[in-house]
Amino acid sequence: MTTPSEIDDDTARFFAKGDDAAFRRVYDTCGSLVFSYCRRILGPDRAADVTQDVFVAAWRSRDRYRPESGSVVGWIMGIAKYKVVDQMRRDGRTPDPVDGVGDGADLREHLDPAKVAERMLLASAIDSLPERAQEMVRLAFYGDLTHAQIAEQCDMPLGTVKSDIRRSLERLRKHLEGFDDGSRS
Repeated sequence: MTTPSEIDDDTARFFAKGDDAAFRRVYDTCGSLVFSYCRRILGPDRAADVTQDVFVAAWRSRDRYRPESGSVVGWIMGIAKYKVVDQMRRDGRTPDPVDGVGDGADLREHLDPAKVAERMLLASAIDSLPERAQEMVRLAFYGDLTHAQIAEQCDMPLGTVKSDIRRSLERLRKHLEGFDDGSRS
């Protein structure tokens, strides 16, 4: 199975030009992420239909996708975010974020669709990094360790840690950049 960050620049360009094979690759690569996102927010009953709506919208508005502006997966997740909010409104649910879960009501009622989409996209992007880079990014940002602490903990030169984190952040940025552009589709 490929990860969403493995959609190369050529596939993204061919997708934007309307190539069926490129669309199939994008769908095969991103479909499970989009479906998981839809299921998490909307539940299993609505997830398949909304996932289909996302990819229909992506295909119809593919000429608006700009590969130089970010990843196709980020762009598609941006579309998914708005399709989910649209479905929530049709269902009579308020897509506004809620601070607390309260009395044990259905957790989906308390999820902010935009934040969930961003987190899932970020997790997918981190998972696509090489194993060593994943560890360093997680130690730096989730473990709140300095580069020097990471170098000591991993028994690696400080320069290697800095280079790995810098390259990883560049990849993550590229992966996430298209997210807000998907809202225009």
